Amino acid sequence: MGFSASDVIPLSQARATLSELAEQVKAGAEKIITKNGESYVALIDAQRLDYYHRLESERVHLLLLDEASRGLDDVSADRTKDAKATIRTLMRRRNTA
Repeated sequence: MGFSASDVIPLSQARATLSELAEQVKAGAEKIITKNGESYVALIDAQRLDYYHRLESERVHLLLLDEASRGLDDVSADRTKDAKATIRTLMRRRNTA
């Protein structure tokens, strides 16, 4: 979704027209509120924010599944190391450094 010039609102104007902006957002618009000429916060519908959070959560789950899959591939290909032995080696290196 792109933004038009009318979707970018200075903070001072947003304060004065919050009810109107809220109605526009509820109708589907998204607003970028600026402070000192730079992006500051966004005003979006609560349902859309919930949707964005669900998307983010799903993305995290997909990344975790991908990592687990790669880990299983490493186990199948015997690309693993014993954790305790590796930690002991790292501790020895740390103590001699």
